[in-house]
Amino acid sequence: MRSQGKQQVLSSSAEHNYRVTCLAVALSVCVFAQLGEAQLKQNYYANVCPNVESIVRGAVRTKFSQTFVTAPATLRLFFHDCFVQGCDASVIIASTGNNKAEKDHPDNLSLAGDGFDTVIKAKAAVDANPSCKNKVSCADILAMATRDVIALTGGPSYAVELGRLDGLSSTATSVEGNLPQPTFNLNQLNSMFASHGLTQADMIALSAAHTLGFSHCNKFSNRIYNFAPGTPVDPTINKTYVPQLQAMCPKNVDPTIAINMDPTTPRTFDNVYYQNLQQGMGLFTSDQVLFTDSRSKPTVNAWAQNSAAFQQAFVTAMTKLGRVGVKTGSQGDIRRDCGVFN
Repeated sequence: MRSQGKQQVLSSSAEHNYRVTCLAVALSVCVFAQLGEAQLKQNYYANVCPNVESIVRGAVRTKFSQTFVTAPATLRLFFHDCFVQGCDASVIIASTGNNKAEKDHPDNLSLAGDGFDTVIKAKAAVDANPSCKNKVSCADILAMATRDVIALTGGPSYAVELGRLDGLSSTATSVEGNLPQPTFNLNQLNSMFASHGLTQADMIALSAAHTLGFSHCNKFSNRIYNFAPGTPVDPTINKTYVPQLQAMCPKNVDPTIAINMDPTTPRTFDNVYYQNLQQGMGLFTSDQVLFTDSRSKPTVNAWAQNSAAFQQAFVTAMTKLGRVGVKTGSQGDIRRDCGVFN
């Protein structure tokens, strides 16, 4: 009888512990779910550095006035950062003797130095304000600077969600297989973007970042010289565009030579990117496939003729991209030097 009573006490005690554990798990799930939604917000720095956005914008404008490359370089830097371990400025970290960082992976070697310099200059401008010093993350500065270069080149300006911390690791190995390649087809593009919670529409919108900037010849030379056995030139390329590309990128060209990705309005952020695709003038396979694949073609056609709809979709996609893999709490910190861990 006594042992049975003891058993009942034990079982009720076990049940109590189980309930407490379940409650704790449920609460932690709720807390994490809320963190996921609440960790980023507009005007995040209102109480510590209220002028942060105008400080960053001023630094970006100055840098942009010195070189146009500031715009495509910063935009591409943000994308390459967010797709590898999330938007945490890990792509800016410099390699050391015992660590090869993200920026030195082959897929990142073509990131222009002006993008890195834009963030470093903006960080210095922010930290020159005593109330802001070491209060604003490099990840957030990159997100703001990206918005600013888009606006400076004629694209939409938008409210940027802030509150990211800077990542605590940066390795070249983490880049492998995590960035879209110029040879990707629609399935490969959709799969990679979906892994970050981005839809096909988001992917098509973000692809329009190729309305700015340039590409090295080796990223697309297969399309104009050795596309397939018996078919040296990709048949989806506009016939008049082929000789232009071959003239700018002859065989055995200097690997440092680069050409405009948008041959029509290379210095303007606009929907001409989609109009180019309609004409067979997408530079990469991954660009032109958006028009040749029947699943994405209607979106390309819609945005080619409706700039406002494209810009709205782009802002939505950029906002979603900016939420990828955000670090909070002990997952990150605020770097004193964007290129070096604290």
